[in-house]
Amino acid sequence: MKTAEIMANLAAKHPGENEYLQAVQEVLESIEEVYNQHPEFEKAKIVERMVEPDRIFTFRVTWVDDKGEVQTNLGYRIQFNSAIGPYKGGLRFHKAVVPSMLKFLGFEQTFKNALTTLPMGGAKGGSDFDPVGKSNDEIMRFCQAFMTELWQCIGPDQDIPAGDVGVGGREIGFLYGMYKKLAREYNTGVLTGKGATWGGSILRPEATGFGALYFTQHLLHKAGKDIAGKRVALSGFGNVAWGAATKAKQLGAKVVAISGPDGVCEIPDGITDEMIAYMLDMRASNRNKVEDMATKFPEKAKFTAGKKAWSVPCDIALPCAFQNELSEDDAKELQKNGCWCCCEVSNMGCQPGAIHYFQNNGILFAPGKAVNAGGVATSGLEMTQNASHISWSAKEVDDKLHFIMESIHEQCVKYGTQPDGHVDYVKGANIAGFMKVATAMLEQGII
Repeated sequence: MKTAEIMANLAAKHPGENEYLQAVQEVLESIEEVYNQHPEFEKAKIVERMVEPDRIFTFRVTWVDDKGEVQTNLGYRIQFNSAIGPYKGGLRFHKAVVPSMLKFLGFEQTFKNALTTLPMGGAKGGSDFDPVGKSNDEIMRFCQAFMTELWQCIGPDQDIPAGDVGVGGREIGFLYGMYKKLAREYNTGVLTGKGATWGGSILRPEATGFGALYFTQHLLHKAGKDIAGKRVALSGFGNVAWGAATKAKQLGAKVVAISGPDGVCEIPDGITDEMIAYMLDMRASNRNKVEDMATKFPEKAKFTAGKKAWSVPCDIALPCAFQNELSEDDAKELQKNGCWCCCEVSNMGCQPGAIHYFQNNGILFAPGKAVNAGGVATSGLEMTQNASHISWSAKEVDDKLHFIMESIHEQCVKYGTQPDGHVDYVKGANIAGFMKVATAMLEQGII
């Protein structure tokens, strides 16, 4: 396999799809050496097949706003790879959603799901619908219209969507209500992230953030460090950041910054339980302004417009918001401010320049496909509970999440340990996920 040749062909076929091409290149660069040790992969053209999605559904979503005006958005579902299980991946509602973004997310999801030890393939979907400023009724009508187009493409043994940016428990409820009406069956296994009274799993809302901190804890222990007492800066204030802040505080860390598109809130004495709870209100308001935290708690939080979380002195950086949110300049600023560890909690949260800077300057770094896999892992546990018609306790779910995140860390160490003894977590995660998917594809024939 020659990465440059494959990337040139892919770029010619999919011009301008920068996020997708970036995600593919990162994986191919990591696996090239291992791939070339397996001529059977080359003969079966595993990589050429793996980088293209199985199918893409694109559809029009028409709905009526509160003023009675007709609105039209585009909806998508990209089923990327089902070699190890049914398609599994979130739905994202955001004005920036385009096919390239969803292809990158679906490609990443394939390897992330492989790392979880659970039988799940990779997928992603969503819409360019912008929930910011929309009323509850408008969001309900959009979700119902979206599901009207999607429902025949999904199912508990076919494709199981979940939430993502712009899609939380409220949206999953509206989506499932319409699915149930259209399919005329009460099949709770068709969506994950559901409410606790109708098939949802305990700890699912917290799982991405909790799992990320469990992984970070393992990474730190491997490096001879501990998270207790360390300063943590995180971006975002949505569901993922909320879970990360909650678990970081429980583990004894001090969350000193959260950020949003409008700026950063510095919290010198560390975030409190009351402030963490208020993050949920901020998300539900659809205002998308982190300044609300400083307005609510003026004596504890200081808002600075136009700045990122990385401008605040910290030990550990946790990007929790969006892809490519952390640039090389941000990485340099973090190091200047005392940061010595960065774990991606958002998908592909760091730009390539930032990753290379971290790796070349002795800053501990781990990629999102490993760090944030606790969310989809707990979705997989939710699927298991739905299939068995049971509900596990919080301790049972948390114990399983602990086991999965420890297993993911062990796979990264196994495949990422370098001759000098340090662990390249990017290479480790990519190789571990790739080998599982590639082996399954090879054994299932040319399809």
